[in-house]
Amino acid sequence: MNRVILMGRLTADPELRQTQSGISSCRFTVAVNRSFVDKTSGERQADFITCVAWRQTAEFVSRYFSKGSMICVEGNLRTGSYQDRNHPDVTHYTTEVFVDNVEFTGSKRESGNGGSNYSAPQNNYNNNYQTPPQQAAPVQQPAQNNDSMSYGSLSDFEEILSDGDVPF
Repeated sequence: MNRVILMGRLTADPELRQTQSGISSCRFTVAVNRSFVDKTSGERQADFITCVAWRQTAEFVSRYFSKGSMICVEGNLRTGSYQDRNHPDVTHYTTEVFVDNVEFTGSKRESGNGGSNYSAPQNNYNNNYQTPPQQAAPVQQPAQNNDSMSYGSLSDFEEILSDGDVPF
C-alpha cells in the first residue's frame, strides 16, 4: 500500500500550469515539521516535500491556497530519476507526492477569514462562488456528571462457550 498524508505549510504560492492538451497541473512544496526538537540548537526542523496535483485538484490548490497556508495533502509517493545535462554520468533521483485529495487545516485566526483562503481566482474562469452566510455557533451546555448513565444489561449478550465458530 502506498499512501501518504502530510500536514504542513506551503513554502510558496502554488503555480497553475497546463499541458499542451489542456490538463491542469500544480507543483508546490509543503514544509512539514518534525515531531522532535534538535538537542543541539533547540529548534524544530522541517522536511520540505514536493507535491504535484492534477486537473480539478490542481485548480483548487492554486485558487484557495497561498504561501504560508496550512494544508493537508493525501496521495501516493512516486520516485523517478533523470540524467544531468551537464554531467551525463550523474543521475539525479526525485521523490514526489502525487496528490489525490487536499483539505483546509488550521484555525480561523491563522487564515484570517474562516479557515480558508477564499480569494479572487488567479485565472480567467467565470467564478460565481458565493460565501455562505455565517451561522452562530451552537451554545454548548456545561459538562454534566454521567455517573448515572445506563450501559445496558449483560443478559443482552450471548455467552460463547467455544471458539470453534469464530471466523478469526
